[in-house]
Amino acid sequence: MLRSFQLVPRTLRARRFYHDESFGFRKPKEFVFPDYTPAQLKNRAENATLLRYVDSVRTHGHRAASIDPLDLIHREEVAALDPRRYGLSDDDKKYNVNGILWTGPVHTSQRQDMDEWWTLRQVTEHLRSIYVGRIAYEYMHSPSKTERLWFSHTLESTHAATPQSTLPVPLKQRIHGLLARSEVLDLFLQLKFPNLKRYGLEGGESMLPALDSLFSAAAQAGVSSIILGMPHRGRLNLLTDPQLLQYSPTALFHKIKGGAEIPEDLGAEGDVLSHLVASPVLNYDGASNPIQVSLLPNPSHLEAVNPIALGKTRAKQYSLLKTSPEDCNLGDKVMCVQLHGDASFSGQGIVMESLGLSNLPHFTSGGSVHIVVDNNIGYTTPATGARSSDYCSDVGKMINAPVLHVNGDHPEDVVRAMQVAFQYRNYFRRTCWFIEDGEFHIPLGIKFSDEFAGDLPNLTSPLTYNIVTSRRSVPQLYEERLIKEGILDPNEILSIRAAYKSELDAALARVSSHVPAASMLDKQWKDMVWPASSSADRNPATGVSSDQLKIIGKATVTIPNGFEIHPKLQRHVKSRLTSLDSGAGLDWSTAEALAFGSLLQEGYDVRLSGQDVGRGTFSQRHAMLVNQKTEGVVVPLNDALDAPGKLELANSSLSEMAVLGFEYGASWERPNLLPIWEAQFGDFFNGAQIILDTYVSSAETKWLKQSGIVLLLPHGLDGAGPEHSSSRLERMLQLSNDRYSYDESEPLYNINMHITFPTTPAQYFHLLRRQMKRNFRKPLVVAGPKALLRLSAASSSLRELEPGTSFQPVLRDPAENTSTAKRVVLMTGKIYYELLKERQTRALDGDVAFIRIEELAPFPFAELRAVLKDYTSVDEVVIESVLQELGLGRLVYKGRKESAVPAPGIGKLYGAQQKAVIESAFEGLSVKKCM
Repeated sequence: MLRSFQLVPRTLRARRFYHDESFGFRKPKEFVFPDYTPAQLKNRAENATLLRYVDSVRTHGHRAASIDPLDLIHREEVAALDPRRYGLSDDDKKYNVNGILWTGPVHTSQRQDMDEWWTLRQVTEHLRSIYVGRIAYEYMHSPSKTERLWFSHTLESTHAATPQSTLPVPLKQRIHGLLARSEVLDLFLQLKFPNLKRYGLEGGESMLPALDSLFSAAAQAGVSSIILGMPHRGRLNLLTDPQLLQYSPTALFHKIKGGAEIPEDLGAEGDVLSHLVASPVLNYDGASNPIQVSLLPNPSHLEAVNPIALGKTRAKQYSLLKTSPEDCNLGDKVMCVQLHGDASFSGQGIVMESLGLSNLPHFTSGGSVHIVVDNNIGYTTPATGARSSDYCSDVGKMINAPVLHVNGDHPEDVVRAMQVAFQYRNYFRRTCWFIEDGEFHIPLGIKFSDEFAGDLPNLTSPLTYNIVTSRRSVPQLYEERLIKEGILDPNEILSIRAAYKSELDAALARVSSHVPAASMLDKQWKDMVWPASSSADRNPATGVSSDQLKIIGKATVTIPNGFEIHPKLQRHVKSRLTSLDSGAGLDWSTAEALAFGSLLQEGYDVRLSGQDVGRGTFSQRHAMLVNQKTEGVVVPLNDALDAPGKLELANSSLSEMAVLGFEYGASWERPNLLPIWEAQFGDFFNGAQIILDTYVSSAETKWLKQSGIVLLLPHGLDGAGPEHSSSRLERMLQLSNDRYSYDESEPLYNINMHITFPTTPAQYFHLLRRQMKRNFRKPLVVAGPKALLRLSAASSSLRELEPGTSFQPVLRDPAENTSTAKRVVLMTGKIYYELLKERQTRALDGDVAFIRIEELAPFPFAELRAVLKDYTSVDEVVIESVLQELGLGRLVYKGRKESAVPAPGIGKLYGAQQKAVIESAFEGLSVKKCM
């Protein structure tokens, strides 16, 4: 007998559950569909030919389904759907379908086991009505038998509310209202603002009933919050609909006319029309509680919002689960919904990276629903040039997610299919794909401005647009159907459209009196202040008593009884305890652990994410220990320290853009979380450049969004070659809005993000604590150490962490040489320790002063000036290479010559260059004899 094969070893599964449960998450409920009964197994064997045919229709039916509104997709005849290929030729022959077709009520706890006889004709017609209609299903690729059985039973049951069921009249009227208002808005904007780049919803209007159906089903299932990410297409239609996101049309027109969407006195600069947001609370019939739908701001980089939405969803669930009853599970209260275009979905790598997170510990969010509006074109690129797969959704099969395709010309089918999609997500807490196939094209005959003014789509797709212009719109097609059914008459339709146009006219007339408002400090942000305000505490107290730090430090290396750590970690434990007892020699990992522990004791949570962060890239952290006998895991700060906060160590996939985006999304939701993303090496951040450009560096200015995200970027030239040496701080500095000159009259300059280069563990300790002790949030970039991690000279004492101490943007030379130094060298980073060693060798402590600039943005003009004025005998000020990027080239520069790479890959060349840089600091000074 073949044994079932488990792809994930049991030990790894146990560790995954530990990871989630130890940080407050609960294992979601599992829905297990009953297996076949003995009688069903026997019948399946006796009717194996019929079973092959039935499974073939389930598997291949989508290939023949009528899901293309324009019928432009060339589809070959699907021979697998012909029963005669399986030897089934007698349409009137009866078969026992028990265990082959699921026609009885859908059971969740037991399998109905009874003989039921159908003719081949009945079987064929039933299957084709389900799988070869205007809705197509792809689920047979799932490795989960339970999921396959659930879909088959849900779709095929003649007793359930199947996709063929008739919708109630009030729902049909609601669908019509959504479609009609969308078309009225597009026509209104075209008439009033003909040159507006509006990204209308023409041809894709069924997206709105799909979302409405999803919101309703989620609310009735007890979901209280939906995090929604979407691109620009159709955004204004969704935003302004009074039954959906309820954004004020007056605010929209105010923005179109050049007004601000946010209060101008905040100093922010806003964003374009297609990035507007809303977060209404909606009430649906049949739901015991309202549901809040939060549309996130997105940049013009398609799909970049995906991991942001996932991270915010996970973080919101964490907050709710901390205070929810035990029967509340992951995905019960919060759901992520994402909308996509077909071309970007199959073309952007961030989609695959984000999908790769969906089932990982620390990243899963309880199942998302993805809606792809597929018009088989990406601006002007046809599907044949946009993807190598049959469907744009095929990338989603990397996580074995089911896919539902539906013809967008039929909004009722769209609603029915969405109900099935949500049922699946709600049962299994897994991601589901919903593909609305729509025409979604720029209509001809209208002076429509989209990407470019006066764009004519028939320049590149003439045949397609000949078909588009000859068709009636989706709202008009649905109106014709409702008239035939007697639900609406032509006069009612005209009245509905006219009433909404009147509302838009009235909203436009109120533009001159519109005053934008802001809500960036509501709810969980109510204890924060706006960073540019005078009440912002920029330098809070960050010191902690030595006694408290010793308790925390010992907890970080407390090993549970019977827990066997790796023998080499005994030295790590002993070294930390020794430094704590002596109060000196604290290394970087100890200072970091002390910062984490002290924040946990104060009620903050800490989440550290990245590749192998539990151990640390350089095997320095060991904040997570693994039992060498059982592979069980313990996080000492959670296990041994009695603290209200928790440390979450999220060892991530080998993704930069999605993981950084995920952590950034979490930072939007939880101001009391210290979210840290650590790059394995500093230059790996370039894989996440879009997140840095469009979110980390600019979200506050565009959208009033604060974030406390921390980027740890290991940096240091140590002979490692062109890569893995530099964290490319010059790029971070380019993203900074820092001043080029110092104005003493503007002391409260609102920097967009802090860029730091600490050279001592104490400085790092204070930076991490400052990040949370402030009453506002700012992104923080830390050029972290590599070689300094274990350098004894680069250690700190407990005294440097005590109350009264804090982060210093500029560090003075510890040698008392202010009156004797002839040269001052300004520098950043580990080169300080190399120069210090060389200065001692040359006995020039009194002649050369080393000043470390620890914070590059905002540049510490005042602090540096205060230090430099004490040096009364200085003839020359020299700067080290990183500082040249700050525009300090007016001073004497000593460093490497220009190069296309930050460091050479030839060890001999690196050594020569490094030696020349060090010697340049002492050029012209005589070597003195050591006393």
